[in-house]
Amino acid sequence: MKTRILKAWFSVFAAALFLVGTSLFAQTPDQSTPDGLIKSVVSDVMTSVKSDPEIQKGNIPRVVDLVDKKIVPYTDMRRTTEMAMGPNWKKATPEQQTQLVSEFRTLLIRTYSGALSQLRDQTVQYKALRASPDDQEVVVKTVVLGRGDPVPLDYRMEKTPTGWKVYDMNIMGVWLVEAYRNQFANQISQNGIEGLIKFLQERNKQLATAKPSN
Repeated sequence: MKTRILKAWFSVFAAALFLVGTSLFAQTPDQSTPDGLIKSVVSDVMTSVKSDPEIQKGNIPRVVDLVDKKIVPYTDMRRTTEMAMGPNWKKATPEQQTQLVSEFRTLLIRTYSGALSQLRDQTVQYKALRASPDDQEVVVKTVVLGRGDPVPLDYRMEKTPTGWKVYDMNIMGVWLVEAYRNQFANQISQNGIEGLIKFLQERNKQLATAKPSN
């Protein structure tokens, strides 16, 4: 059940980031407002996807390259990983923390990259942002429209010295970091921090050699 929810989450996330927007040209994402950032990234990445047949076919290296260039700069994967780790984060050394962030980012990209090739006609409605100019953290609410029922998709965002960044998402009532927290805790309880790192590394190796599913 959890796997289906996570796949649905990423499918909707990909739809929001890759297939929505009206701009025909790439642009520098607007980081002055959180909802402006989401809309700008959507337009920029959509152009790249529509112009690259390999990405549409589910070519994992091309998808990874696109995500690294167009999406990762506007996310805070360190905070995402820290939240998924919970109290265990402070038990990891700085070197282990760096490894965990890198492996978790790779895991998210590789696990759900195949969803990109399955997305075609989804659109996204943006709800009015309820926030004050002084807020340092906000939730940007959207609704994804497609062939099935409308699906709410919320982004948790933080204001950093380099602009707004996404650090968590909610799909169908499930926050991304919560979905992984128990899995990480179980791995650590059984094999320690190094065991979790090895688990992520092995999983990423398996995904790297797997054929994309269309």
